[in-house]
Amino acid sequence: MTRTLVLMRHGKSGYPDGVSDHQRPLAERGIREAALAGDWMRRDGIVVDAVICSTATRTRETLLRTGFADAAVVVYLDDIYGGAPEEILEAIRVHAPADAQTVLVVGHEPGMPSTALYLDPAGDIDRFPTSAYAVVSVATDWASIGLSPSPPARVNGLFIPR
Repeated sequence: MTRTLVLMRHGKSGYPDGVSDHQRPLAERGIREAALAGDWMRRDGIVVDAVICSTATRTRETLLRTGFADAAVVVYLDDIYGGAPEEILEAIRVHAPADAQTVLVVGHEPGMPSTALYLDPAGDIDRFPTSAYAVVSVATDWASIGLSPSPPARVNGLFIPR
């Protein structure tokens, strides 16, 4: 069974004075492009069954703007905030429901592009700007994703909503 993993970088954030990095909100451009990303996903037939999202304000707002915040399962994790591929994949192994066909992870750079390339080293990802998302086909269950030996995964595309 092939499953779909969507790795999304948060939308463009603002830099208000006196606000910590973790609490930075989306900028107007980020709000617009995150909504566009959600529209593109739905247009392409992506139905999100579960979401794993960083606890940062800008990732939570990105998720809300995509329209997938009401997925059946939504988990907010600090581990995604500065996560390396191994941490992000561990979060998926632990928190993605076994019966989920499609899991959306909303996080940051370098975690999102690094995870896509960890799963598919030949993936065509040369940049991963804000609001971008990679769609990855995974030929294993969520509990085994990224473990060795792992069946191959394939980056089907990187989408940059503008």
